[in-house]
Amino acid sequence: MRVNGALAGAKDRASEGDVVEVDLPQAAEVETRAEDISLVVVHEDDDLIVIDKPAGMVVHPAPGSPGGTLVNALLHHFGGRLSGVGGEKRPGIVHRIDKDTSGLLVVAKSDAAHHGLAAQFEAHTARRRYLALCHGVPDPADPRLRGLRGISWEPGAVLKITTRLARHRTDRQRQAVTWEGGRHAVTRVWVEEDLGAAALISCRLETGRTHQIRVHLAHAGHGLIGDPVYGGRRAMPRGQPGAEAAAAFPRQALHAAELGFVHPVSGVEMSFEAPLPDDMAALLAALQGAAR
Repeated sequence: MRVNGALAGAKDRASEGDVVEVDLPQAAEVETRAEDISLVVVHEDDDLIVIDKPAGMVVHPAPGSPGGTLVNALLHHFGGRLSGVGGEKRPGIVHRIDKDTSGLLVVAKSDAAHHGLAAQFEAHTARRRYLALCHGVPDPADPRLRGLRGISWEPGAVLKITTRLARHRTDRQRQAVTWEGGRHAVTRVWVEEDLGAAALISCRLETGRTHQIRVHLAHAGHGLIGDPVYGGRRAMPRGQPGAEAAAAFPRQALHAAELGFVHPVSGVEMSFEAPLPDDMAALLAALQGAAR
């Protein structure tokens, strides 16, 4: 860094009117190579493929995750070719789910599919439902929720969370609820099963912001079990059956269970479901034992 043309030291301070120059190294390109990685293919045709992604798999290569990603696996599956509309950096990818979230993801194989799918996700017409295990049970009778900004209830005990989301002020890897700036975000949540100190919930996205479900549930006071970023230090009561399994769960308990869209080439309505992965199914069983 230079201030007024001179190299600046660690203790130097800039004053009003000073010219500050900062040299930023160019981001290194990550070579996207084909890798023989097993995939769970839910549907495939000439234009797109629907994958049930396992937890722990990154969607696209990045400096911290140069290999072992979904794109690396797909390049091998397709013989090295994916839709190029998104550029070489994100071939075929029209939406993403977090590394440690499991479940359904659609990827474009043709340019026509890429354009059509991207338009649906941008317009929020693609249907996405997630299953999650959260701390506590969202309840319309809870006065705390009734008084919380951004929270409302719809018929059928559907919790609607409406906020804006932006990068956290001090931790750039996190998202945070805000009321000014940021991006509009809406999540709807309903309880599938009351587990006493926890709940199996469905979450439907109206918008698709980074970490949206995780941030919104934390804002509502019902952070996801296992979430290392937004779950806080909340724990189930000591000694309660299921508490040990919840405390040991190594990732956010979140699964993209349902995905629907209009096929971008044929125009046919498509809908897919993926069952809970083994780790979440085992956690649910442990919590169900606690609820009995």
